Amino acid sequence: MNVRTTPLSEGWHWKERDPARQSVLDEVPRLQQSFRTGLNPSWTSVRSFPSEIHVELLKNGRIPDPFVGFNEHKCLIGVGEREWLYYLAFPFESRGGNEQVEFVFEGLDTICDVYLNYKKILSADNMFRTYSVSLKSESLHSEDNKLLLHFKSAKVIAKQLEARYGRVRAGSTNLGDPSRVYVRKAQYGWRWDWGPELMTCGPYRPINFIAYSVRLASIYPHASVSPSPALSPALGVDVMLAGDASAASAVKVVLVDAEGDVMIKEEHLDLALLRAAKRDVEFKNVVNWSLDNAVQLWWPVGYGEQKLYTVEVVLLAQDSTVLDRQRKRIGFRRVELVQEPLEEADRHGQGTTFLFEINGVRMFMGGSNWIPADSFLTELTPARYRAWLTLLRDGNQNMVRLWGGGVYEPDVFYDTCDELGLLVWQDFQFACGVYPAHHAFVASVRDEAADNVKRLRHHPSIALFCGNNEDYQQVLQWGGITELPARLIYEDVLPSVVAELTDPPIPYHRGSPYGGKGWDTTDPTVGDIHQWDIWAGRERPWQEYGVMGGRFVSEFGIPAMPDIRTVDYWLAGNSKERWAQSKLMTQHNRAGNHERRFAILMNENFRLTSDLETHIYNTQLMQSEAVSFAYRMWRREWRGRGKEFTAGALVWQLNDCWPVTSWAIADYFLRPKPAYYSIARELAPIAVSIFRTVIKNRDNDRPKQFYEFGAFQSVAANIEVWATNSTLEPHSVRLVLQSADLSSLWTHTEIHDVVVHPNQSTELLSMPCPCPPPIKSDDHPMTTSHSIVVGARLEDPITGEILTRCADWPQPYRLVDVPDPNLEVHVEDERIQVKAQRPVKCLVFSVLGDEDQSEVKWSHNALDLMPGDTQILMASGLGKRKLQVAYFGKEKATLV
Repeated sequence: MNVRTTPLSEGWHWKERDPARQSVLDEVPRLQQSFRTGLNPSWTSVRSFPSEIHVELLKNGRIPDPFVGFNEHKCLIGVGEREWLYYLAFPFESRGGNEQVEFVFEGLDTICDVYLNYKKILSADNMFRTYSVSLKSESLHSEDNKLLLHFKSAKVIAKQLEARYGRVRAGSTNLGDPSRVYVRKAQYGWRWDWGPELMTCGPYRPINFIAYSVRLASIYPHASVSPSPALSPALGVDVMLAGDASAASAVKVVLVDAEGDVMIKEEHLDLALLRAAKRDVEFKNVVNWSLDNAVQLWWPVGYGEQKLYTVEVVLLAQDSTVLDRQRKRIGFRRVELVQEPLEEADRHGQGTTFLFEINGVRMFMGGSNWIPADSFLTELTPARYRAWLTLLRDGNQNMVRLWGGGVYEPDVFYDTCDELGLLVWQDFQFACGVYPAHHAFVASVRDEAADNVKRLRHHPSIALFCGNNEDYQQVLQWGGITELPARLIYEDVLPSVVAELTDPPIPYHRGSPYGGKGWDTTDPTVGDIHQWDIWAGRERPWQEYGVMGGRFVSEFGIPAMPDIRTVDYWLAGNSKERWAQSKLMTQHNRAGNHERRFAILMNENFRLTSDLETHIYNTQLMQSEAVSFAYRMWRREWRGRGKEFTAGALVWQLNDCWPVTSWAIADYFLRPKPAYYSIARELAPIAVSIFRTVIKNRDNDRPKQFYEFGAFQSVAANIEVWATNSTLEPHSVRLVLQSADLSSLWTHTEIHDVVVHPNQSTELLSMPCPCPPPIKSDDHPMTTSHSIVVGARLEDPITGEILTRCADWPQPYRLVDVPDPNLEVHVEDERIQVKAQRPVKCLVFSVLGDEDQSEVKWSHNALDLMPGDTQILMASGLGKRKLQVAYFGKEKATLV
């Protein structure tokens, strides 16, 4: 009797729970044909399944788009505090015998009672669980089986639990109501400092109905690789059967390559065990293959190919007919989190490393933090997931951290990471709060962790499981909290689940950030840190990022406004609110104290403006300069074996869940901000960098890279030039150092032949900043370096190919007088050639009037130009659209 799996995805209806009815079962239609004849006006057909109630209401015109204007507020009490029902009638044809049936609910959001034919079969209270309910086939009818899902208000129940267990601290006021910690629901739905309050509910992931006598409950192919230098791959496969195991005869295991060719096939395993087994049994290592020379290793992007293989397990009956089959795609790689003493100290002290070693190679991790890419998870298609992750990969990033206030993403996310070579740092879903540890809560979390570790453990992209986001850190920041009950979860439950269920073991880290003594989450010499002293915290200048690193910086960032088209989307034609500090702009900026924090950084660095487009450009330039500077300085600290002072930096954040001003480097509509492109340049396999130190005429000078034309004046400036190389080979290159004066036509060029060492940074030059002789004048600074732009590029000495570029401009930008660059732009089909006679900062290309057309994909953008250095970029999808440019000094886009 083969397994029959039926997706329950058609024929659903929904309605609001009628509180006047005493029993929810009174809501179930007594006659299914009443739907077909239109006799049930209170029930509405589901538009798409899986489903969320906000999406249904929106598609049926019952609520306005909460992403536009102030509409979010119209969806709060009217939706999130009410109860909602989903109903399905379906037939079932029993085959008799020992057949049993099983409902598999892959995701119910969140508090849900499930009824089948008027009997409750499940009470779910964890959005992150996969719930399975097994029944006898006699429980179903031949037709018109009634399945009812009753979703209760997570918001209301959270307050009831808070009244029972006590009010705790859980983030600041812009991180939602603290009662959220008591409900295992995506925490960002309560509101976050970048997202709206939209309390969703519904069957947000698939529901399957399975009928069988015996089936493959799960398979676990554990692909292992021995330590370096051997790096020998091996494969074991564990099989879990559900139902009457004696009805099966054999298991067949097949290993298939990416082209579909069978590499290894083995049949008729464990026959005696299968015949002896009665019900629900697990078989460990039904195969245990050594695969030397048979398979190739999986490598992260930039280090090799992403070789993937498929393991297929087939369950056979006595007559060799197929009862069931499952497939999982795997890759062979070895991942280790290395925390060992450094050979020497840096500015912070000695301490230990916090680095990832893949297949014996230590790698610098440059990447992004990921939040859910939509407030409504059912709106995320596989194509949209791929677009986001491809954007990340194409930006030279190699790691994505799934933040602990969202969800464990669906399989397509991790499948795509496997294909693209992106390593995944996976937080368990706890964020910024004092979570409880009473028995029922811990038991639910244990099951949640087991469900998701089992689902994700075979992916080669999974590099780390992490216990929580900032729970230790926030307790320390708040003060006055002496106990964190959920330490039981982070330090016992979760690590034990990961250890028990992963083979080979996947590294576990108890929290992010974490590492120091006594829960210290700010020690830069151990573990990971979140660097928020810039923008938040102490609100330091971004130019101090270089001295504020750590062994691994897993969060840092500066916000910026999105593309002006995205701003106009939420404005929806409201011209009265189309200014930077309007009520509607504030509605779409959730960052705490954002008015004050933006004002500090913007006033320090840029000239004030009342023009919205100029203001948007300046916020984006600020973000681009700040975060790329952080990557530049921290990647420099990857100095070679035993000197891995900083082994990774993950910007907060890659994406948005709605149209908003936030830390995202690409907005909700996948429109990259300039920061995306500047980060890509900093994380290129080979990158060149410059750092300028200004010397003032007094010892007590101001922050580095700041010029001040007041009580203190600059008397000189030094520059340091270095290169970073993530490849495993040394490169002999030509360093071209070009300087240009913004105040005159003076230029200077010098050339050096240098060697860039493999898998580390290499110091190239340290010298006075080139500049013309000072002019003797009472009103002129004591040095002319204040107006010098220094550019560097690395060239292949044989072919002349330019491998990498950078430019260092004087700061702050509000004091820089920008000349007309005499820009020259030539367009041929989708190829754009650009050059200038004077330096250009952050040249941004866009197109005019493309709201109803597909986005143009730019190979590069937000360019820095040096005089005479021609740059070429591709604009995929440009077509006949009109090209626009904006740059520092001419921030409003104009036609080319």
